[in-house]
Amino acid sequence: MYAVIETGGKQYRVQPGDVIDVEKTPVSGKKIKKVKFDRILLVGDDKGTKVGVPTVEGASVTGTLMDEVRGPKIKVFKMKRRKGYRRLTGHRQDLLRVRIDKIEAAPASKAKAEKKEG
Repeated sequence: MYAVIETGGKQYRVQPGDVIDVEKTPVSGKKIKKVKFDRILLVGDDKGTKVGVPTVEGASVTGTLMDEVRGPKIKVFKMKRRKGYRRLTGHRQDLLRVRIDKIEAAPASKAKAEKKEG
């Protein structure tokens, strides 16, 4: 089973056991160990694929917070030609390293369940 989640303005394809680095959110400053992603765009398995419009209703992905890390350094260089103006700065993004534990697909709707019974 796999899923496509959206967090921090980016999309990630994940499956149980994967380790991903996602952008740190203001909520993540608290001492939490479990992370739950509710914005699921797609869920797929052997039986088929559910595509959300824009998200899959009732689906969620649960993960364990492993560590807080920093991304690679990005150099920012500013220059104005013929003026002698040059500035070099850098940026490192704060990231959360998360291990994906479980993907829960949306339960079948009641209408589909009633059709199968009757």
